[in-house]
Amino acid sequence: MIFLIAKRAGMAAITLFGVAVVVFILLRVAPGDPIAMMIGPGATAEDIARLRASYGLDQSLFNQFWIWLGSLIQGDFGTSISRRVDVGQLLLERLPATIELALMALLVAVLLGGAIAIVGTLVRRHWSSGALDGVNGLLLAIPEFVWALALVLVLGVAFPVLPLSGRINPSLSTDFRTGFYLLESVLTLRFGLAGDLLRHMAMPVLALALPLAGIIARVLREALSEAMMQDYVTLARVKGMSEIRLVWSEALRNAIGPTLALTGVQFTFLIGGTVIVEKIFSYPGLGNMAIDAVINRDFPLIQGLVLMFGVLFILINLVVDFAVVAANPRLRHG
Repeated sequence: MIFLIAKRAGMAAITLFGVAVVVFILLRVAPGDPIAMMIGPGATAEDIARLRASYGLDQSLFNQFWIWLGSLIQGDFGTSISRRVDVGQLLLERLPATIELALMALLVAVLLGGAIAIVGTLVRRHWSSGALDGVNGLLLAIPEFVWALALVLVLGVAFPVLPLSGRINPSLSTDFRTGFYLLESVLTLRFGLAGDLLRHMAMPVLALALPLAGIIARVLREALSEAMMQDYVTLARVKGMSEIRLVWSEALRNAIGPTLALTGVQFTFLIGGTVIVEKIFSYPGLGNMAIDAVINRDFPLIQGLVLMFGVLFILINLVVDFAVVAANPRLRHG
C-alpha cells in the first residue's frame, strides 16, 4: 500500500508539472496582452513598461517560467493582474464554494441515478421500463449548461420559486469562520441559513447533477441486469426471496464496483462543468472566477486555477482508486 501511495504521488507530481508547462506556454503564445487589458487609455509607454516589469512580463519565457515555478514551490501563486490580490488567497476563498456545490451535485446524481437504475431493474418486464429509458436518455442527451438555462427559465423566470444568482441572501448574517457555509451552518444549528444556502444551490446543483445521474443510471442498470442473471441470484429466487431483496441485497453489492469507478471519473468532468454553471448562476466559486480570469487575460490567476483544478482531479482519482480497491476483495488481495 505504501508503494502504491508513493507511486501515485510521483505520478501526480509529474502530471502537475506537465500541466504547469502546458498552461504556461499556451497562455504566452495566445494572442492578447494582459497589461493592455488593465491599463487606461491615457497611459504612456513608460507606464506600460513599468507595469510589464512589475509582473515580470518583460523577461524571457524561460526566466518567467522558472521564476513562477520557484515561487510556486514556495507556495506563492503570484498576484492577480485584474484583482491585485494574492492568487493563493483568492483560490482558498473560492474553493470551498465549488467543493460544496460539486459534492451536493454528486449526492443528488447518485441518489437519482441509483433510484432510476433500481426501479428500472425491478420493472424491467413492464411497459414503464421503456418510459424510464426515455427519461434516462433525456438526462444523458442534454448537457449541464442547457439544463442550467432551462432551470433559469422555468424556476427562476416563469415560476420564480428559487433565487437566480448568488450563494446566500445578502441580508442574512455571513459571519462564517470557514468557506464551507452549508456545512458550518448545519454544524452550528443555523438551519435558516442552511435552508437559504440550499435554495441558492438548488438550480446549479440540479444542472450539474442531471447529466451525471443519467450516466450512473445507465451503467448501474446494465450491471444490475447482468448480476440478476447470475446463478446465486437464481438460487436466491428459487428459495423465495422477493425481487426487491434480490436487487437490494444480492445484485446491488456486486454491481456497485464498475459504477463507483465510472462515477469517480465522471465527477472530475462535473467539476469541470462548474465553470459554465457557476457563471450562469453568478455562483461565487472557482469556475465563475475562471471565466473572468480568461476574459481579463489574468495569467497568474489562470495558472493558479488550472493547477488547482489539476490537484482536485488527481485527488478525486486517488480517492476513487482506493475506494474501488476497498470495495473489491479480489483487488484488495492482489
